[in-house]
Amino acid sequence: MDELVQWYGEQLDADERIAEAATPGPWRVRDEGVVGDDGQHWPVAYTDSYRAREDCLHVAAHDPARVLREIDVKRQLVALHAVDYRERPDRVLGEVDDPFCAECVGERYPCTTLRLLALPYADRSGCREEWRP
Repeated sequence: MDELVQWYGEQLDADERIAEAATPGPWRVRDEGVVGDDGQHWPVAYTDSYRAREDCLHVAAHDPARVLREIDVKRQLVALHAVDYRERPDRVLGEVDDPFCAECVGERYPCTTLRLLALPYADRSGCREEWRP
């Protein structure tokens, strides 16, 4: 497995653990703050500070259910953009061992799509400069 894909998968795993441990969604903004739909409706964030309403709207929009759906989509995209070592007509002679993206015609692996998917995690430990698009 490519190192970028492995590292990116670890970042998704970390996000998934956090989302699964949080109060289930959907989250909503109420007068007392952002509340989870766990039957107890306890506040996740409060609306009584500077810019708090905007912060609460942001928090509510990124509830655990949404995060888990996004992680699933990202994993499906990674699977589409798998490494391809098969013979391809668009290869230059001498590049038999060069990996290509199975989805992006003629693009070397890891492709721009995978690099863009990983970019939001560039501030995390282990990210390499050469993985940037």
